[in-house]
Amino acid sequence: MPNETRTLQPGTPAMSDAALTSDPASTSDAAFVRQETRPAPVPFVPEVRLRMADDAIALWETTESARGEIGLPPPFWAFAWAGGVAVARYVLDHPELVEGRTVLDVAAGSGLVGIAAALRGARSVRAAEIDAYAVAAIGINAEANGVRVDAAVEDLLDGDGGPAEVVLAGDVFYERAMAGRFLPFLERAQARGALVIVGDPGRAYLPRARFTALAAYQVPVVADLEDTALKTTTVWQLTAA
Repeated sequence: MPNETRTLQPGTPAMSDAALTSDPASTSDAAFVRQETRPAPVPFVPEVRLRMADDAIALWETTESARGEIGLPPPFWAFAWAGGVAVARYVLDHPELVEGRTVLDVAAGSGLVGIAAALRGARSVRAAEIDAYAVAAIGINAEANGVRVDAAVEDLLDGDGGPAEVVLAGDVFYERAMAGRFLPFLERAQARGALVIVGDPGRAYLPRARFTALAAYQVPVVADLEDTALKTTTVWQLTAA
């Protein structure tokens, strides 16, 4: 039975170095994603369909069993988290942010944000994640929505997100250590001229003084993940220090 003491937190830093290809490992990952999820429109962002799971904890344990490892990242790729939903909604409603521009979706999870950018005319979209299952899910989800998103397992957080002109992130300030890596990364991206936008549903470690609020939404969420059916979620733009 599922381990009830396990908890999920949304968002993961983007880490390591392989794109989704036709090699046996990535083919197996894609098959796993298809087996453990089902396609459905995203609540609040019905323009996008994602493959999503019904039970987060059960899927987490299944991924560890499939990999033969304990301590794998939670399956962020199998759910539409509030921060990403809010950014996707904002991008879909404000296509001028991404149209004709290069976009980076960092800590991409299911690829929802990057897919939204691609649907609104981004010249190219790159998605970065730490989980090979997420990379597989992003490829499957992008194809299902008729767009291209170049997904890879890679760590970008010591860089500046270049050459992307727009850097998007959903729900990455839920943990002190993670926020400590993400804020400098986003600041470096902003300092070189990138537009930096994040979504946040009231996480503890968002440095609000560094951001300007662009919009706020009541986002439907999975109650088992957030202990509520709706989450007030703000889309923020990083401002110059």
